[in-house]
Amino acid sequence: MKRLARMTRLGAAIVLVLAVAGCTAIYRNHGYVPADDELEAVVVGQDTRETVAAAVGRPTSTGVLDVGGWYYVKSRFRHFAYRAPQEIEREVLAISFDETGTVENIERFGLQDGRVVALSRRVTDSNVKGIGFLQQLFGNIGNFSAGDFLQ
Repeated sequence: MKRLARMTRLGAAIVLVLAVAGCTAIYRNHGYVPADDELEAVVVGQDTRETVAAAVGRPTSTGVLDVGGWYYVKSRFRHFAYRAPQEIEREVLAISFDETGTVENIERFGLQDGRVVALSRRVTDSNVKGIGFLQQLFGNIGNFSAGDFLQ
């Protein structure tokens, strides 16, 4: 009888420990942002893309244009139980270059700054502005002749 009570308490303790461990948040880090001491080697107005790459490494994201900037992005996510992962920390380091490839500006942004950085942009202008769907659909009725289909 004592042995059964001891096994029951041991089993309950194991279940309790597993339940508490299952509710522990897991944190994951993604990306890379150079530290301030590494950025001290980069001088605005003097360094080029090659010297920046040698000092702090190349980023995973670049600007839309050739003369655009380099963006280093680091995020920290919290995974908790069944909930969707939540981004709790984000840091963006933007190094912009002028048309000659010289460092023009170095900026650092965080999640609390609410700044949006366009890492990719694909814009296609529509040639049907101001025309509704039905006008597009029925606009060609009567614009055909039998000769168009015979050739």
